[in-house]
Amino acid sequence: MAIRNLSEQGVNIGVDIGKFKLDFHIYERELHWQADNTPEGIKQSLTRINRYKVERLVVEATGRYELALVDSAFDKGLPVVVVQPLQVRRYAGAINQLAKTDKIDAAVIAEFGARVKPRVSQVQGKNIRVIKDLIARRRQLIDLLVQEKNRSQIMGKRMEASHKRILKAIEKEIEWVENRLDIAVQKESAWSHKRDLLLSVPGVGRTMVYTLLADFPELGTLNNKEAAALTGLAPINRDSGKLKGKRRIYGGRGAIRKTMYMAMLSAIQCNNILKNFYHALVAKGKHKKVAIVACMRKLITMLNAMVRDDVAWAY
Repeated sequence: MAIRNLSEQGVNIGVDIGKFKLDFHIYERELHWQADNTPEGIKQSLTRINRYKVERLVVEATGRYELALVDSAFDKGLPVVVVQPLQVRRYAGAINQLAKTDKIDAAVIAEFGARVKPRVSQVQGKNIRVIKDLIARRRQLIDLLVQEKNRSQIMGKRMEASHKRILKAIEKEIEWVENRLDIAVQKESAWSHKRDLLLSVPGVGRTMVYTLLADFPELGTLNNKEAAALTGLAPINRDSGKLKGKRRIYGGRGAIRKTMYMAMLSAIQCNNILKNFYHALVAKGKHKKVAIVACMRKLITMLNAMVRDDVAWAY
């Protein structure tokens, strides 16, 4: 009987991301090494990784420090999995791994990939990354705008001129970001039809559509329960014995949920289906925020069905 070459066996690799260093661990080989988080360090590590048949290269979303490695790995056709750090920490707690170092973290991430088998992330081009960055920047500027408006209401007339200058500058920057966003989206020809379908819904604006296109590429490929769960809009049970806890939404992709909440405040004013649904829930005694979340869940399932069936809004 021939002995199988180790390089032909699938491996799961965990990477602990640091600002300056990367710690790699191959779960099936119990092999660890460290590299610089630089183009040269990443290149050398990926060359080493390419000797193996990789099932998953698992990294945590660390706030951009992982992007250079992820982009390079995608370019080489590796099956990259970007996971939320909370998922890995919970797994570490479940296996009673309390110690925490960069080397240990890389090993835990690799084991998480091998045992949990998270879904491989979809490849995202550089232009999509630009779109996501512009959406995030617009959200930051909107937050600044709201904060400055709130300050202007309590500071009085003496500071009015200062607040007006700042507000004008922020509004101008938002306009610049939105123009760049339009240009970037136009470059994604594959999005054009899906964008038009989503924009046909009353109350759904460009920001929400761009967020869905960039952060929810699975839209239209899932069933309604999966779509609601992936956006964190599916109510989670909290029952134990005779205790029936309140259902709460949790997890999912927070950026989508936040954008949808702001959009829903407008949608329940101009979209008759959502408006009637919202008022019916409030009339039954539901808290207004609970009713809004229910409308968000209804909307995401409708959008998912529209993209899946390739039909525009017709109500």
